[in-house]
Amino acid sequence: MRVSKLVAGSFVVIGMMMSTMMVAESKNPADYPLRLHIFGRSQTTFYHWRSEDEAKGDGRANLFENSEAHGVDFNYDCGEKVRASFGFQTYPARWKKPGRELVVLLPVFGESGKFFTCDFKTDVKDFAYAMGRNGLNSEPVAQYKLWMQRHDYDPEHGKDVPVRNTAGGDQGPVPAPQGAGEAASPSSPPPPPPTGAPQR
Repeated sequence: MRVSKLVAGSFVVIGMMMSTMMVAESKNPADYPLRLHIFGRSQTTFYHWRSEDEAKGDGRANLFENSEAHGVDFNYDCGEKVRASFGFQTYPARWKKPGRELVVLLPVFGESGKFFTCDFKTDVKDFAYAMGRNGLNSEPVAQYKLWMQRHDYDPEHGKDVPVRNTAGGDQGPVPAPQGAGEAASPSSPPPPPPTGAPQR
């Protein structure tokens, strides 16, 4: 009888540990309220017997929290490769240690609907990063937020593509910033957005 209580108690403890681990490793985007736009990263991929084992690297991103963007320098050690954002794409994230470490939900490349999580150690800046004609620049958070408001852009709240407002009242998507492997558009360039806002 004592053995069965011990076994039952062990199963309860194991079940509690597994449920805690499952919550910590959630793959549900709804569990990640923040959004991270990765401008670029450098990484080294390590292999074990010709199979990808881990990727280590660092990079720069904007973190969207409370309808504001803040620049973030980060480093990581993940089980899979991390890819820079394509166009205005953002990745779901949440704080593991506020201000110091994020858990980011990243897609498994080539497998729709599959995700993996990776911890990013962060250095949050008091400015936002913005892609300009001469590369990555910094911009005051208030100025970047004004650009977001003018273009109805807030990826944290489902407004994933900025809208271009024209003099005639027509609206259309703002071209994605050039970079992250994206080809330049053959059409004529649009009027430039405010200084430091994402440009093509």
